[in-house]
Amino acid sequence: MLIDTSLDNFKIRFAEEKDVPLILEFIKELADYEKMLNEVVATDQILKESLFERKMAEVIIGEYDNKPVAFALFFHNFSTFLGRPGIYLEDLYVKPEMRGKGIGKIMLSFLAKLCVERKCGRLEWWCLDWNEPAIEFYKQMGAIPMDEWTVYRVCGDAIEKLAMKVSK
Repeated sequence: MLIDTSLDNFKIRFAEEKDVPLILEFIKELADYEKMLNEVVATDQILKESLFERKMAEVIIGEYDNKPVAFALFFHNFSTFLGRPGIYLEDLYVKPEMRGKGIGKIMLSFLAKLCVERKCGRLEWWCLDWNEPAIEFYKQMGAIPMDEWTVYRVCGDAIEKLAMKVSK
């Protein structure tokens, strides 16, 4: 189902399983922009399983003149302090030739609307420190940087080692 937006010829829809190759294409374009393409190990099969079989995250697709030009991948997290779920935006990407039309703002607004409809307490995401255009854009949308927090990550072999410590 296509959802009309405030921008003429721009509509949003929830991704379907047939969109997996498109989602992977968007992920790779974003990774290339972020100079991290070599880190993408996702495949069509991994995305199909994660997004449509296990339903670990959701994706919305933005279409301009019936052509996919943007995507956002997100999932629910939970705030113990608020006692409510939130939406964590993993990726938001608008094709370079479509930037400046308000598409990113509409995609974020749609996610905010989902937060309200789903009774979520917050919408949050990470942004690379060097991505000044994105930082300025997010601040204009009312986002506040969480400078007092440090992100920690355990992955790869470190996850395996940590998982083994649960039992003797």
